[in-house]
Amino acid sequence: MQFIVIEDFTGCDRKDIYRRFRDRGRLKPDELVVHHSWIAADMSRCFLLVETDDATLLQRWVIEWADLVEFEIIPVATNKDMVTALSGHL
Repeated sequence: MQFIVIEDFTGCDRKDIYRRFRDRGRLKPDELVVHHSWIAADMSRCFLLVETDDATLLQRWVIEWADLVEFEIIPVATNKDMVTALSGHL
């Protein structure tokens, strides 16, 4: 399953976030696949497309950053997959 993950850096020292990232990496479980990531121009948020079949991997990842970052995790499907899933109802 794919997810859009929004990391919100509002209210924290962004330097602390980037130091941790520099020193320890993304801190995600290896089985959690990050396909793409984008940083907002003002560096207030990061947007990621991730994939996993085990939602607990997302929870393990969030715990590593919960002291610095707020997460919003949104399950998503491609347009093609959604059309296929709805084809019998259209």
